This record gives sequence, structure tokens and C-alpha cells, in this order.
Amino acid sequence: MKPDLKKLLADGLGKLGLDCSERVLSAFDIYLAELMRWNKAYNLTSIRNERDVITSHFLDSALYLKALPVAAKSVADIGSGGGFPGLVIKILRPDLTVHLIEPSGKKCAFLRNMLRKLPLEGTHVHEARLEEVKDMQVDAAVTRALFSAGDFVKMSAHILKPGGTLILSKGPKYKEEIEALASAHSVIDMKLPGEDIVRHMVIITP
Repeated sequence: MKPDLKKLLADGLGKLGLDCSERVLSAFDIYLAELMRWNKAYNLTSIRNERDVITSHFLDSALYLKALPVAAKSVADIGSGGGFPGLVIKILRPDLTVHLIEPSGKKCAFLRNMLRKLPLEGTHVHEARLEEVKDMQVDAAVTRALFSAGDFVKMSAHILKPGGTLILSKGPKYKEEIEALASAHSVIDMKLPGEDIVRHMVIITP
């Protein structure tokens, strides 16, 4: 990773109060290189610029940790794609058990490749749709604008422990979605480091 990119990432993580140690930066260096290499053939993300990957994928995914309950020990990332936000969460919080749920075989191949490249014990790739996942109970489930808030509550109920939490990152129209929610919920507004963008982290307790 170029020095200016490393500084961008370190500064962003620092602003969020997250781990920006050499271990973390080294892991993201490998992640970025593999993502750019695989993206040429597998189209894992439409973002081709390394700087934009750091901001729009790595730092954007890191925001989820600011909404994650302190007591959570396991997280499921629904529609993980290139590992966002699940793999980013795992790099920053290696103590968590993380399940990456993704129906695309090509994207799962990339995720498994990352598990070979990085020491990420306690990370599991599930090549399946959410409704096909059985025998899983997690403290929190996250998704990156893949579902509406209401649909996410319905679809993820079977993998969530009693008292578990759902976390979604939403844009400015989030109010329309949460007005229809019967479940308890709260919203944390967070500025994306390095950008003039505010993410609305919707936290739902079904």
C-alpha cells in the first residue's frame, strides 16, 4: 500500500477510535492488493480506485463497529460480497466470530482466498442465501444496504439469538423505512472519515 493510502486508512481508523496498529494496516494492505487483483476477473466491486476502496469500503465498513453492542461475540454479514462489512469487522475485531453469508460462488471463492491469506480464525464462509442458512445463532447480523429495514427483520429472524441486534447502514431516506418498523430501534449518525458523507446506522432489536 502506498504511504499516502496507508496514512488515509490509519487516520480514518484513528478518527473512529478503532485499532490502527501495524497488524491491522498490514492486513488491509494484503486485502487491498487481493481485492484489486481478483476484481479484474471477478468484478467484486465497481470501485476501481484504491483510494476510493479505502474510503468507501474499508472505512465505511468500519462504521458498523461503532454500532455493534459491546457484549456481541458473533456477527453474521448478510450478502458479504467482497467482504464488506464482515471481513473488515473481523480484521479490526479478531476476537469476534464472523459468518460471511454470500450466494455467489465467485465471491465466496474470493472470501476463502482471503482466509488463506490472512490469519482470521473464527471466520466462516457460507455459500448460500440467507433463507438457506440453518443451525446458526448470532448476537448481531449486519448488511450493507442489501435489504430494507423491514425485510431484514423478517429474513434474519431465524439466525438471531434472543435479544440480538440487526445493524444496517442507510442513506438520507432511512426515515421512510424505520417509520414502518414495529421493532425497537435507534439510529446513530456517523460521518464517513475523509468524506463529506453521513451514514445513518440503524440498530434494530426485533
